[in-house]
Amino acid sequence: MTDRRLWSYKDIAAHIRVQPDTVRSYRKHGLLPPPDHVERGKPYWYADTVRTWVASRPGNRSRRED
Repeated sequence: MTDRRLWSYKDIAAHIRVQPDTVRSYRKHGLLPPPDHVERGKPYWYADTVRTWVASRPGNRSRRED
């Protein structure tokens, strides 16, 4: 089953338990995948995109998936 909900910086931050500014910094430094959708200049990612990124990112210490 595919999860096509769009997540904002805030949603991603809550998922990985960091501040939204940290997620923005990840994007600025090329550590976040490109957004799946941009609306009115704001980037959004599919939940599945984020989960795949979390599972493969360096430093992933088996974080609990919500």
